[in-house]
Amino acid sequence: MSEVRVLVGTRKGAFILQADGKRDKWEVQGPFFGGWEIFHLKGSPADPNRIYASQSTSWFGQLIQRSDDGGRTWNPVGNQFLYDGVPGTHQWYDGTPHPWEFARVWHLEPSRTDPDTVLAGVEDAALFRSTDGGLNWSELSGLRTHATGSSWQPGAGGMCLHSIIVSPSDPRRIFVAISAAGVFGSDDSGMTWRPLNNGLSSGEIPDPDAFEGHCVHHIALHPSRPEVLFMQKHWDVMRSDNAGESWFEVSGNLPSDFGFVVDVHAHEPETVYVVPITSDSEHFPPEGKLRVYRSRSGGNEWEPLSNGLPQRDCYVNVLRDAMAVDALDECGVYFGTTGGQVYVSPDAGDHWKAIVRDLPAVLSVEVQTIA
Repeated sequence: MSEVRVLVGTRKGAFILQADGKRDKWEVQGPFFGGWEIFHLKGSPADPNRIYASQSTSWFGQLIQRSDDGGRTWNPVGNQFLYDGVPGTHQWYDGTPHPWEFARVWHLEPSRTDPDTVLAGVEDAALFRSTDGGLNWSELSGLRTHATGSSWQPGAGGMCLHSIIVSPSDPRRIFVAISAAGVFGSDDSGMTWRPLNNGLSSGEIPDPDAFEGHCVHHIALHPSRPEVLFMQKHWDVMRSDNAGESWFEVSGNLPSDFGFVVDVHAHEPETVYVVPITSDSEHFPPEGKLRVYRSRSGGNEWEPLSNGLPQRDCYVNVLRDAMAVDALDECGVYFGTTGGQVYVSPDAGDHWKAIVRDLPAVLSVEVQTIA
């Protein structure tokens, strides 16, 4: 029987939650790196034993950790380049300070085919690649030096590159999302980039319809349809049917179109999930009721999913990398909250239960499905 491994990054360590394909009895391992912020953990699709983790503190800086045995043991990789031993001074990759502020790695995206190849999205917004399992890194500098770069502004969480998608049909095609700059795409493995923000409108910037400067919170796609992208923006849930060349709104009947997460069912490319949040100043569910919303039509028509979720006095948030799906026949959906709960629905959202409660605030949730 297949197994599921849920990788959870929190404000004070990493946790690994493991169950068989029934997903009703869970083993909780951790905390790993207790006391450290773990912004993101992600497993390699090419090797179920390989996991990468972004570990950081404001005092000791940024580290990358790698496990080659499914998270039982960990080894630091590339840290001689990430942090030079002096608190507050960050030196990346060439041993000399870059003329931009490096704060942390927000997102790690391992290759679908090579466990030693991984991309890292960082703050301030930049993209790096390692091809030797994280030992050495090189910047894909065409993004940070793009002609629009001088107009990028930090969102409330910083100027972070937080979403990375490598097209499953063409590994040369990469999509990234930056807060607050928007979506950018590359068709040549990250050498050159172009903005992909046509159709986005943001009243918070001087030119609401500008081609850059939009606060995008997350992007997602289904592997069977790499031309179709979904976006949770600062305001608005958006969709593109032409690989980001243009976007249109699909917020429909949502109670709020503000939120952070968006994800797609593993087997149904028109089934999409979001978690509405009251507003950009009130980061908690509308009416204090924690509800995931599902669209089976690719947007516009949304249904609330609340069975097993708290429906009164709930004031948690669900952050941008804190939702994931598994690849089992009955697709499981997972999300974590700033209140330290991690929820699972083994039936695509119809019923929910807490795997674990009272963890530190959850920053990220990823899933490995292990045959």
